[in-house]
Amino acid sequence: MKRKASAVWNGDLAKGKGTISTESGVLSSAPYSFSTRFENARGTNPEELIGAAHAGCFTMALSLALQQAGFTADELKTTATVTMENLPTTSWTVTTVHLETTAKVPGIAADKFAAIAAGAKAGCPISRLLKAEITLDAKLV
Repeated sequence: MKRKASAVWNGDLAKGKGTISTESGVLSSAPYSFSTRFENARGTNPEELIGAAHAGCFTMALSLALQQAGFTADELKTTATVTMENLPTTSWTVTTVHLETTAKVPGIAADKFAAIAAGAKAGCPISRLLKAEITLDAKLV
C-alpha cells in the first residue's frame, strides 16, 4: 500500500517572503516557518508535513548555495512529492521524494544552476536524514 502527497514552497526571496501549501489546503497560503507549520498543522497527513518541511528546507539550502556562488534568486518555487509505503518490517516509511524546483536567477547558466541545485540537495539536512530515494528536477524560468 502506498500514499502520496505534495507540498509547494513558493517565495520571493528578494522580499524575504514565502508561503507553503499542500493538497489538503490545511497549510494553504500561510507564512512559512518550521515551528508554526508543525504546531498548527492539525488534519494534515504525515506525507504532506514531510513534503512541506522538505520543500522549505531544500529551498533554503538552494538559496544559500546560490548566494555562496555569487548569485541571488529573485524567485524560487519547490514542490516536494513524498511517497510513503506501508512496509511489513517498518510500517509507514518514506520511500521516495521528488523535488521539483523552478527559479528566476539573473545571470546564471542552466547547467550551473542544475549543479548548484544538486549540491543543495546533497547538503539539505532533511535529504540527509531520510533513507528514501530523493530525485531532483531543477529548471530556470
